[in-house]
Amino acid sequence: MIEYLPLLGPAAPELGWVPAPRYLLRRRRILRQLEDMQPCDVLEIGCGAGMLLQELAARNFVCTALETSAQARSVIERVSKSTDQTISLSDKPSPSWAGRFPLIMAFEVLEHIENDGEAIMQWASWLAPGGTLLISVPAHPRLWNAADVWAGHYRRYRKNELMDLIANAGLSIEHVECFGFPLGNMTEKLQARGIRRRLSPSEQDLGGHQANSDRSGVDRGHVLKWFPLMRSLPGRLVLRTAFSMQAMTQKLPWGNGYLLRAKSL
Repeated sequence: MIEYLPLLGPAAPELGWVPAPRYLLRRRRILRQLEDMQPCDVLEIGCGAGMLLQELAARNFVCTALETSAQARSVIERVSKSTDQTISLSDKPSPSWAGRFPLIMAFEVLEHIENDGEAIMQWASWLAPGGTLLISVPAHPRLWNAADVWAGHYRRYRKNELMDLIANAGLSIEHVECFGFPLGNMTEKLQARGIRRRLSPSEQDLGGHQANSDRSGVDRGHVLKWFPLMRSLPGRLVLRTAFSMQAMTQKLPWGNGYLLRAKSL
């Protein structure tokens, strides 16, 4: 059921989930931030199909997933059965999380939450002393498009806005980068164009923010047909080139996402 290539990570085509290019670009930078971290208790908020947690569980991290989407939880459970990796799955926070986690991750989640400042404060309260928060968000309000509506986003972020949110939660920022250039910018434009062609404005927002958010974490219908090309030799060469280019431009505001690492005091 699960396929794995080091460059692409895990995929589950039989379950309808494969990594999108933006996921792969983000994963590359996330793994770079985590490469020196020792196994510990980790919480991922809004983990979608939970594939990154699968990778961390294989590295002996003790993994907890907070996922409100029933569709996503179903995929996580089915994947975990096939890999024999243990991931503690919850649809709501637990009082026992206060000050518990040395590592908390939330990738492409904050933009789905109306009161993002309150969310960051809550996440910070779950960090152990000296714990690490690693998050990503879509960048640049000027890039707002049909894909943001389809995914149930409330906003895209300016760098200073994101940094202010983190600082206001009492966290110390250690690293910020802009990822995705140029492949992420290109594929997002193609996705938005496809959504505009297939769906009317009302259909793009069908069900409202929550329904769109629940769908966006696991819906890979727009990627499945391209996955054989992505895992082919030419596809992997393109990805390697894209990874190198985003690494070289991470300090420039050219990408379509921000990745931020902060520590609790």
